[in-house]
Amino acid sequence: MSDSAQKKPKISASRRLFLKTKILKKASTLLADEKEQKKIDRERTLSERVPPLQLSGLSVQDLQNLCKELHQKIDVVDEERYDIQSKVAKNEKEIEDLNHKIFELKGKMKRPALKRVRVSADAVLGALLGAKHKESIDFKANLKTVKKEEEKKEEVTDWRKNVDAMSGMEGRKKMFAGPNA
Repeated sequence: MSDSAQKKPKISASRRLFLKTKILKKASTLLADEKEQKKIDRERTLSERVPPLQLSGLSVQDLQNLCKELHQKIDVVDEERYDIQSKVAKNEKEIEDLNHKIFELKGKMKRPALKRVRVSADAVLGALLGAKHKESIDFKANLKTVKKEEEKKEEVTDWRKNVDAMSGMEGRKKMFAGPNA
């Protein structure tokens, strides 16, 4: 066997375990420090941007006015956020469409195996003219219909009369009469 398969690790198992636990302890202290730093940063930015509220000594009317003012500010921020969100969604859609066009232009698009489907004439027109085409065109309206003339059939009201007529000698003469009869 090769030497690399037979070599033992230079670090013993207990030393490896000791190093792993030390790394985990260091990572946990770094994580705790990071959380504390984020908390401090949040409090600092809030104190810079938002002045502390002086609620003591305010009447009920003043508190209600303050709440209305805060709600109006929240509504303004929500509208701005919605506008920005809609712009972002529109831009993402546009980017996706452009990427799709680029991919098509490169010619790397694989076409899926299509099944044959029977489609009505209206559906074909809708596909050709776009989804805005909603009118139904009746192609059969201008075609002339040709009715087959029904064959005139001998109507026998009672089948027993027919059997009686054929059962006697007269019936046999009619049935077996040759072409000259």
